[in-house]
Amino acid sequence: MTKERTFVMIKPDAVQRGLVGEIIGRFEKKGVKVVAMKMVSVSKELAEKHYGIHKGKSFFEPTVQYITSSPVVALVLEGKNAIEMVRGMMGETNPQDAAMGTIRGDYGQFIGRNIVHGSDGPDTAEFEINLWFKPEEISSYTRIDEEWFTE
Repeated sequence: MTKERTFVMIKPDAVQRGLVGEIIGRFEKKGVKVVAMKMVSVSKELAEKHYGIHKGKSFFEPTVQYITSSPVVALVLEGKNAIEMVRGMMGETNPQDAAMGTIRGDYGQFIGRNIVHGSDGPDTAEFEINLWFKPEEISSYTRIDEEWFTE
């Protein structure tokens, strides 16, 4: 088990539906630590950089429009195997395929409104964290219960 950081974005549909606290609470209850968090009104430029890997695909422009339509909450989460753990908690990308008990399975309905984004690997996490946060916006601290979450 490796301690690592990952990027998570709580998307406009979750913000509009008042699910921010519920989603963050799930991560915290699992033992994943929030080390950075901010609400962002996403610019078109930031959205295009974030989704740049998909430029030219049919869903690129609608995704940029959607992500800039309402504020999002950007997070950096830290913990043992955080990337894999967070992705498992989020569930399948398409909420219709996501298991109940996952964030997308419980709250999402359609792939175009799938509640939350999380980095899919270490390189992506590093890119997304650096895109959304300055180093001084990320905290380092020890939660009082951390020793209870690790072996």
